[in-house]
Amino acid sequence: MKTIKVLPNTDDVNAELRLLIQQSYDNCTDKLFTIGLSGGSLINSLIKTLPTLSCVDWTRWRLFFCDERIVPFDDPESTFGCYWRAFENVTPLKKDQFIVINPDLDGELAARDYTEKIRSTVKIDEDLALPRFNLILLGMGPDGHTASLFPGHKLLEQQISWVGYIGDSPKPPPKRVTLTYPVINNSDSIIFVCTGLSKAEILKKIFVDGDDYPAGRVQPDRGELIWLLDKAAGSLLPKEIIGGV
Repeated sequence: MKTIKVLPNTDDVNAELRLLIQQSYDNCTDKLFTIGLSGGSLINSLIKTLPTLSCVDWTRWRLFFCDERIVPFDDPESTFGCYWRAFENVTPLKKDQFIVINPDLDGELAARDYTEKIRSTVKIDEDLALPRFNLILLGMGPDGHTASLFPGHKLLEQQISWVGYIGDSPKPPPKRVTLTYPVINNSDSIIFVCTGLSKAEILKKIFVDGDDYPAGRVQPDRGELIWLLDKAAGSLLPKEIIGGV
């Protein structure tokens, strides 16, 4: 079951995102509240939403990255670097609550290292041998990619590794690590945030035409999936599929 919500503007999208994050946190009975973060415009949305959450024990939060560029943290392309520069002194979150890659490792070593960090922190479904994040936050590129899962790439078919290495990303920088579908789809909740007219055609191809794009392969096995769109992004979707599919 997935829900598609089309809201009038980005302010309304952010307000709904805040509500859903609050609900996810309030429903979490685990010792830690584990979140997978994406980069890009989602950072700006979270800067506006997280500080307004209520009755939050911030010490329970552990923030991971759905994908990360293998670059130094002070590089403008580092997703963690972007988050920390934006979040420092804005929320009570501490730097060590962000579970980061080792940027000194390369290739598969970086992916394996991040896998072990996930294993030591996120609860594991013993029956599936997979981590189960409480919440995954995703965006979608104009080409339909999400995290660092790009159209036509072999990582789309990865079913064994929790974290995949991509050394030939079509979007620079080329070297990255990314969560794979088995991990993403095992989450309690997944929220996509997509705004802007540049996303409208791809969303139509995914939801109306049934075309195969990486973002459309996010289909949680047991959790909930919610797409938050502004009016521009959802402008080509028929009314009958908005609200629930």
